[in-house]
Formats: sequence, C-alpha cells, structure tokens
Amino acid sequence: MPNNLECFAMTTRPELTATSDGNFAAAINTSASGWNRAMGIHFVRATGDEVVAELEITADHHQAYGIVHGGVHSGLIETVASVGAALAALPRGQSVVGLENHTSFLNAVREGKLRATARPLMRGRRTQVWEATVTDAEGRSVASGRVRFLALEAGSSLAGETVQVKRSS
Repeated sequence: MPNNLECFAMTTRPELTATSDGNFAAAINTSASGWNRAMGIHFVRATGDEVVAELEITADHHQAYGIVHGGVHSGLIETVASVGAALAALPRGQSVVGLENHTSFLNAVREGKLRATARPLMRGRRTQVWEATVTDAEGRSVASGRVRFLALEAGSSLAGETVQVKRSS
C-alpha cells in the first residue's frame, strides 16, 4: 500500500499521507468535504483492509419521528466501504464507483455516537464487495450493509468527467 494518496475518485485532491502503519484517517479528516463534512463523519482508521468512522448524532440526522434517518445509515455504510475500496484499488492505479448499496436497518437510535466498520468480502480486479456494520454507543448493531464497486482504470469516463488516479511511490 503506498503511503500517499492523491484522489479517491475522479477529483484531484491535495495529496494525503498515511501514518507509518498505512492509516489514512487523519489525512482524510483534514480534507473532509461535501457529505462527510455535512454529516460530521470522523475517520478513526482508513486502510485497504478496514475502515472505521464515527458520527455524533444531532437533530440534523433525524427523520420526522426523531430517530436517525435510514439515509444516514446507508450513507455512512457507503462512505466507509467506498474509502476502503478506493484505498485497495489505488495501488493498481484504479478508482472505484459504487454500483449497489444494500442496507438493512436493525435497531432505531435517537442519540449518541454511531460507529461504522467496513471490511472487504472480495477485492477483485474489476469489482469489489465490502460489508459494513453500524453500531451505537452501547455496541448494538443498528444497521448493516454491503456495497458493490466497479473498479475504473485511469482515463475512464464517469458522469462526463475523466477518472484521474495518481499512484504515489
């Protein structure tokens, strides 16, 4: 696994650097943007073998009944799985894009901290499948899911943009 990461998908970002154990979490947190920043996602661990992220629930995460919206669980699962799949694809000069997200809601939660952990089930050259579990502050499983990814070669077109992946040495 390289120690530097230029991008996860098609958008070039400032170069991100891993710690000596290959963990990109601190660098990802520093460059948080978009949905991750809006939801308040904080990465604890981010490697090509496991991704762990946390989220402190606020009223912004609730649906009309005052429980965490299912889209938050689905998005959190897709986020941790996407980061792991991207880190696993990077050494091959590839990027990834999600094809399917199957999320099951197991227990309702209103407050506290959520922790999502994703691990690969299959990391092939063309596709990857990652599984993730979301737990609450008491360690109860509140959601689980699987995300399937397509691996894209640099230069591929995605939504009108060219995928750019820079492997670092």
